[in-house]
Amino acid sequence: MSFIRTRVGNGVGEIILDRPKALNALDQTMVDDMFVVLQDWADNPEVQTVLVTSASDRAFCAGGDIRAIRDAVLAGDHTSVTRYFSAEYELDQLVADFPKPYIALIDGPALGGGLGISVHGEVRVVSEKAMIAMPETAIGFMPDVGSTHFLPRLPSGVGLWLGLTGARVRGGDAVAVGLATHYVPSAGFGDLADDIRSGMPLAQALSGRTESVSATSLPLAKIAEYFSDDPVAAIVGGLRGAVGDDWAAETVALLDAASPTSLVVTAALIELGARSTLDECLERELHAAEQITRTPDFVEGVRAVLVDKDRNAAFSPAELADVDLDLVTRIIS
Repeated sequence: MSFIRTRVGNGVGEIILDRPKALNALDQTMVDDMFVVLQDWADNPEVQTVLVTSASDRAFCAGGDIRAIRDAVLAGDHTSVTRYFSAEYELDQLVADFPKPYIALIDGPALGGGLGISVHGEVRVVSEKAMIAMPETAIGFMPDVGSTHFLPRLPSGVGLWLGLTGARVRGGDAVAVGLATHYVPSAGFGDLADDIRSGMPLAQALSGRTESVSATSLPLAKIAEYFSDDPVAAIVGGLRGAVGDDWAAETVALLDAASPTSLVVTAALIELGARSTLDECLERELHAAEQITRTPDFVEGVRAVLVDKDRNAAFSPAELADVDLDLVTRIIS
């Protein structure tokens, strides 16, 4: 059984993510199937445009199948871990390099791996139901799928803020910071998809449906102020010192819920990514993924967030000051 469906017509090849019980989390079969389809469509004259949609109204894609990765780690099957991340990152690179227009319609949550198959594409249309995040530090992992390339290229501090905290960005704000390209209200998504499927030029399909995003609700000045390229400890210290600032307090709570090791690893990867190509970032992320999944924080973080769902991970070490910098070096290099 495949969890993706495809159809071709009027010059449009559509990939429909169809694993509703898992909110379209990408398992190994979905990654492999998408890669084969896109490879074929890249050279197929019957396909001039690729459209990626979800069969579920609950999510676009909730990320990678991290629970399965944890199961493999617990079984000592690190070969499967490497195989999964290698295939996923090859898929992300293929999306980035795809020679034809690639359109993702995001009318729900797009987390982690869901960004790998959308943000690297040419067109990302979001609605008010879209919710974009890289929540990996809370599970003892780190932002991947090429995010260490696109996060540092967002407005000042935004990428580091998203990567460290796992903060959620809604549709219009995603356009404002460059994670998405167009905003269309959810009520118009069905007709928009039908027009694209009919072969209508994208500009014409979007005409009259796209709403301009001239402002953002995100506190960009605060994000730029606190999430500069300072060490993570300095960022946290600055936020703790902002007495009476509710946003700062909420941000500290997100950071406190994350693995301290993951925070330091993430900051280092984003700093390196700012001066690296996408393929260099993906190669570095693969090594990091292989290493960080072997740490106790990964198994414990996934347990707390995705297995037992008690949101009470016992990370070790529990404090930033105690993070093993030699371990961080081994993970990122």
